Amino acid sequence: MTNVAIIGGGRGGTSLIEIFYNDPLVRIVGVADIDKNAPGIRLARKLKIPVTLDYQKLLKSKKVDLVIDVTGDKAVEEILLTSRRPGVAVIGGPSAMFMWQLIEERIKSKEEIERHLLEYQSLYRLYVKEVELAIAEERTRIACDIHDGLVQTLVGLNYRLDYCADQLNKNPALTLQSIQETKVLLKEAISEAREVIFNLRPIYLDRAGLLPSVKKYLKTYERQYQIETHLENAGNEGAVPLQAKIFIFRIVQEALANVQRHARAKQVWIKLDIRPKRLTAAIIDDGVGFDFSPNEVDRTDSNSFGLKSIMERARLLGGKAEIVSRKGQGTQVRIEVPLSKEKRG
Repeated sequence: MTNVAIIGGGRGGTSLIEIFYNDPLVRIVGVADIDKNAPGIRLARKLKIPVTLDYQKLLKSKKVDLVIDVTGDKAVEEILLTSRRPGVAVIGGPSAMFMWQLIEERIKSKEEIERHLLEYQSLYRLYVKEVELAIAEERTRIACDIHDGLVQTLVGLNYRLDYCADQLNKNPALTLQSIQETKVLLKEAISEAREVIFNLRPIYLDRAGLLPSVKKYLKTYERQYQIETHLENAGNEGAVPLQAKIFIFRIVQEALANVQRHARAKQVWIKLDIRPKRLTAAIIDDGVGFDFSPNEVDRTDSNSFGLKSIMERARLLGGKAEIVSRKGQGTQVRIEVPLSKEKRG
């Protein structure tokens, strides 16, 4: 059982109390707010949950395993990060705000909570991608895929199983239907786990090569984002070193991620042309485009991180990347990489 402390007795804290109070895997060991009449404090008193006006008392408690801060207060967030005990997990800041704002809207039933968790998963993944730097972003994305994707899907399955157990004798027909729906979600969770493993290191690059890896990724991409993809390829990839294959695959991934995040495109074309001495690739979308200039990648805003990653990878391969885009005319990402005889494998 996880012992949870909630900091903030407003709408967010109230929603979390309503969710966690009847969860057999969670025990709320304390709720804190500076307002003794906050709705979350009143609800906690009604449920006989310990309350305090000093949230730092919760940090010192040896009973606490997880602290959730929904105050939105930067000072509170900084104190939590610097003074928490070893072994105590902390959820705070924008992540917690996303959590309670979305959960609050769909707290009427367990099925609504399950759908909310999937929505929160997508929003949280986007949030993480926007705040991490280029290299750190790639590592963090994998962790988020596991924690906020697969784990939350499994949480949803747990809620469904609880519901099935509750309805087993009351409504067998409804229980059977819910079990069938749960099996579908379980298959999706298995598929998601496989995709996480594949994205961590595309094993097809070692076994089958670059083109099969790209084809496999495009199938997942189309299913997940409903963006039609077209792959055109020419040449023999035997001249491409394994490290270059990995870099090219990551460039394609990053370019397609930018299409999904920003382009509002319906279609995207991926073109790979492998010659004896060079490899060229292009990712072209029919989206809204933007007025791009070479100075764009030097900006500090998060939207340029993906472009920096693409250009840096091409440079490390001894090649170059070019971005061409205009508002209303879509975007083209083009790369050219030399293939030397010494690096062939």
